[in-house]
Amino acid sequence: MRHINVIGIGAGDPDHLTLQAVKAFARTDVFLLLDKNDQRQELVQLRLRMIEEHGRPGHRLVQVPDAERDRATPAYREAVHDWRRRRAELVAGLIEEHIAPDGTGALLAWGDPALYDSVSAVLDEILADDPTAFSYDVIPGISSPSVLAARHRTTLTRVGRPVRITTARRLAADGFPPGAEDAVVMLDGKAAFTGIDPEGVHIHYGAYLGTPDEILVSGPLAETAEEISRLRLEAREAKGWIMDSYLLRRTED
Repeated sequence: MRHINVIGIGAGDPDHLTLQAVKAFARTDVFLLLDKNDQRQELVQLRLRMIEEHGRPGHRLVQVPDAERDRATPAYREAVHDWRRRRAELVAGLIEEHIAPDGTGALLAWGDPALYDSVSAVLDEILADDPTAFSYDVIPGISSPSVLAARHRTTLTRVGRPVRITTARRLAADGFPPGAEDAVVMLDGKAAFTGIDPEGVHIHYGAYLGTPDEILVSGPLAETAEEISRLRLEAREAKGWIMDSYLLRRTED
């Protein structure tokens, strides 16, 4: 049976690869790279360098454009389901065409594949139609929230208090109400932190974590929101894309 390694590769620093991930690279025959049709070519090059350094001799590389997702429609869930369906069809075809019946393939996931990533769901959708198509393992990676906390020399949790991991879409819809637990916010395309009441809220912000272009800002949200908005806008205009996350923390006990 074919086997697929879903490998978490960290937030952007090649040194964040775990030993388990390195070993998975070394036993992979074919790396399947689904590339975005945008300006993030430096991320493509980073993955290629990881494969070149840790892949075994004779490995093969298959690069194809990823399935496009409609990001303009208000029907968010329907768009995500449609994108995953088309992505499943794409990946199923790649596995059948490029991986030998007894071969091993790999899909690389930024950060940790268990956190806001669709690769496992896509593979499960394929297996729902054909349970014998392949087996797969998931190798965890260092997530952007973990890197964010480490770079700010803080912790995601405080004594006796939970932390919520959410998306900017949910933050914009629900706000950050009084008494809410601390929250890590991911997938923010529109600076959702500017839309909440900043009173009593501290922010630990990070963009391009683990890369030479890393941006770190920390302080009371009321005092830093304008600076963060300016920095992220300048960076996005310069690079054409941005990957960021932040921890919102209430300062009162």
